[in-house]
Amino acid sequence: MDPTLLGILGLASILVLMSQRVPVAIAMIVVGFAGLWILNSWPAALATLVTETWSTAIFYELIVIPFFVLMGNVAGACGMSRDLYDAANAWVGWMRGGLAHGTVLGCTGFAALSGSSVASALTIGRVALPEMARFGYDRKLAAGAVAAGGTLGILIPPSAGFVIYAILTEESIGRLFLAGVIPGILLASIFLVTIFIQIAIRPGIGPAARRYDWREKRRTLARGLSIVFIIAVSIGGIYGGVFTPVEAAAVGAVLAVFFAALRRRLPPSAVRSVLLNTVSTTVMIYFIIIGAAVFSPFLALTQIPENLAGALTALDLGPITLLAIILLAFIALGTFLDGFAMMVLVLPIVLPIVEQSQIPEFLGMRPDSSDLRIWFGVLMVIILEMALISPPVGMNVFVVKGVARDVPMRDIYVGILPFWAAMMVCLAILVAFPQLSLILPNTMLE
Repeated sequence: MDPTLLGILGLASILVLMSQRVPVAIAMIVVGFAGLWILNSWPAALATLVTETWSTAIFYELIVIPFFVLMGNVAGACGMSRDLYDAANAWVGWMRGGLAHGTVLGCTGFAALSGSSVASALTIGRVALPEMARFGYDRKLAAGAVAAGGTLGILIPPSAGFVIYAILTEESIGRLFLAGVIPGILLASIFLVTIFIQIAIRPGIGPAARRYDWREKRRTLARGLSIVFIIAVSIGGIYGGVFTPVEAAAVGAVLAVFFAALRRRLPPSAVRSVLLNTVSTTVMIYFIIIGAAVFSPFLALTQIPENLAGALTALDLGPITLLAIILLAFIALGTFLDGFAMMVLVLPIVLPIVEQSQIPEFLGMRPDSSDLRIWFGVLMVIILEMALISPPVGMNVFVVKGVARDVPMRDIYVGILPFWAAMMVCLAILVAFPQLSLILPNTMLE
C-alpha cells in the first residue's frame, strides 16, 4: 500500500476511534503500532512501542508534570484560590464589572500555580459565580469571564501544554515556560479590556459590589501573598538560572505544602484526593506523550508532512496568507477536537510546513531556529485555549455549566464570544510582534 494513503487512513482511523470515545493516547498507540507493522515489520513496531514507552517513563524533565500538578492541587485544596479571588475582589470589586475583573485576575494568579485550564475554571468558578450571582451580574458576562479566564491555565507557566509541545519539538521546557509569561499577561489584560468595553456599552450587566476599607484590603492582600511568593520563587528561579524547570517544580510543590501546613487548611481527608488527582492527571499526560511518540515514526514513514509542506510551499501563498490558513485550520479543528489531541496529531504535520515556508524569513528568524519553534508554540497554546471554549467540545464550557447548573448552555456560549474575539486579537498582536514571546526566553540565565 502507498505510504501516504496509509497515513491518511491512519489519521482517519484516529478520528473514528476518538468519536467512539477511545482516549486519544490509546487511539494513537493502536494506529501508530499498526502502521509501523504494515510499513516496516512486527519486530520494528514492537521495539518502537517498548522503547518509546520506557524512554518517556524515565525522561527526567517530565518530572515537572507531577510536581506542578501537585502544587496546583494543594493550592486549590487548602483555599489559596479563594484567598487570591478575595484579594482581587477587595481591590477592584467596588467598581462596575469589578467582580468579573477580579475573576480574571484570580484565574491569572491561580493559573501560575495549577498549570491547568480546567482546574483554574473550576476552582475560581466555584467562588466567583455565586458571588457574581449574589450581586446581580448578567449570567452571560459571569460565565464568559470564568470560562475564558480559566483558559489562562495553559498559557501562564507552568503549563502542561508547553510541556507536551516541548517534548514533541525537543525544545527547552524552561524557555517555553518563560515564553508564555508576557503573552499570558497580555491576554489577561485584553480580557480585562473586553469586560470594560462590555460594561461601558451595557452598565447594568456588571453592578458594583461592596467597597472594602483599607484594612480589609491589606488583610486580603496579605493572605494572597503566599501564591505570589510561590510564583516568584519557582518561575523567577527559572528566569534567573537558579533552578532548572524540574528543580523549580519541586520547590514550588514543597512551598505549597509548607503554606498549606502553616495555615492548617489541608485536612487529612483532602490529602488522599489531592494525591489521586495528581496521579491521574500525570498518567493522562504521560499516556498522551507515549501515544505521540509511537504515532510520530509512523507519520514520518508516510511522508505526509514532507509532501504537504512541498505542496503548500509550491503554491507561493505568501507568509501572511499561509500563516493565516494554518491558524484558521487549527481554530477550526479545535471546535471538534480536544486541544491536546489536536496538538499531538497535527503539529508533526504543520511545523515542517512553517519551517520550510517564507514565514521564518518574514519574521527575521532562521527556519531551524529555536526562536521560531518557541514563538509558534505560544500561538499553538493560545489556539488550545480557544479550543477550550469553542463549541461543541469546549471543556471549560462544561466546567462552568457544572458549577452554574441554572445557566443555559446558550447563555454560556454567548458570554464567551467577546473573549473568543479577544483571543483572536491577542494572536494578531503576537504575529505582528513575535518578540513579545521571545524577550524573556532570550534573556534568561542558563
